[in-house]
Amino acid sequence: MNPNHKEFLAVSIFCLTYLLISGRQLKILPLNRPAAALLGTVLMVACGVLTPEEAYRAVDYDTLVLLLGMMLISAYLCLAGFFDWAADLILRRAGTPQALLVHLIFIAGVLSAVLVNDIICLMLTPLVVAVMVRGKLPLMPYLLALAMSANLGSVATLVGNPQNMIIGHLSRIPFLRFSASLVPVALAGLVVEYVVLRVGFRKVLGQAVIHRPTAPPPPLNSRLLILTLGVLGLVFVGFVAGLNLSWTALAGGALVMVLGKRDTHQVLKLVDWNLLVFFAALFVVVEGLSKTGLPDQAYRLVQPLFGSSTASQAWNFAWFAEAGSNVFSNVPFVLVAGKWINNFGQPELMWKVMALTTTFAGNLTIIGSVANIIVVESARGHVELGFWDYARYGIPVTILTSVIGMLILLWLH
Repeated sequence: MNPNHKEFLAVSIFCLTYLLISGRQLKILPLNRPAAALLGTVLMVACGVLTPEEAYRAVDYDTLVLLLGMMLISAYLCLAGFFDWAADLILRRAGTPQALLVHLIFIAGVLSAVLVNDIICLMLTPLVVAVMVRGKLPLMPYLLALAMSANLGSVATLVGNPQNMIIGHLSRIPFLRFSASLVPVALAGLVVEYVVLRVGFRKVLGQAVIHRPTAPPPPLNSRLLILTLGVLGLVFVGFVAGLNLSWTALAGGALVMVLGKRDTHQVLKLVDWNLLVFFAALFVVVEGLSKTGLPDQAYRLVQPLFGSSTASQAWNFAWFAEAGSNVFSNVPFVLVAGKWINNFGQPELMWKVMALTTTFAGNLTIIGSVANIIVVESARGHVELGFWDYARYGIPVTILTSVIGMLILLWLH
């Protein structure tokens, strides 16, 4: 095949795939995100951009294994009743609607750092809706808090979100060293988010009154919960000790399956297989584009803009990554831009900058991250969150958290 023809096909397939991924389902082509990515994968092979063998090699199985392992552990926490119990406890203990907002922000942030932000949103959105409806509280500030906190908190660890998992695999930065730099950034981001939402919804929250639940708390399977938390603790000990992230997580998932004594069919139904298919297909689509050499050509064009000093490279790459994450989505941007990092003067710092900016960029708009879409779609029957409803808070949160986070990261470096 003519190289120019192959390049045209690769770019066309890439653009079609991301048009389908970024927007709503089209009437003429009603595909969800995993199906759209899968279509892109098939087209890359069918049109001769990649051979089947190249497509297989393009998939980053380490990232998929890590996601699967963390999903299995999360599934057992769900079966133990942990999320229902935690939501009920928060509603009973929170003194005011403002205090409830604080509880939700920091609990969602911490859980996302441990159990992957998309999974936390899948599990907590129905519970947050139930809690707010039961407590007769306004839904919008709490749903925004859940989505934004899941994004912000997930930056703290290499297993907090899919793009961090990819960064961990590509950079080989030790788990603990990564978190030492990013935990303070995540905490500062959660504080900024609270201030923005507290000020923005001051009248709504000031008029709200919590109606406490009168029914007994939901049942909690203490044995299964203790077992799962114990396994999760062992997994994180393995992370800190420098063991392979993917296989440590999968070993934890397998261990809790063996010891949990639950029907594993029920457990496996709670795994988000759609997300795994989505990322597997995405790796192939991005590889098809990368094979044309266009991403490297684009990098050579913008490289002079980054400057030569550490500070200028960090700040200039930060805005570039923020923009790229919102145009192409954070995971495909990381897959492409990850090949450039070793060209910078301080590669480890730039990996952390990319983790920070591609994660925080997800808060800019309602389609900025999968976590946002999960929250909005899951709550659609109770409240409609429009583009501007989200953006009027997402834009200031993204700008402030990114600037403050970069200042903290550079200071720690």
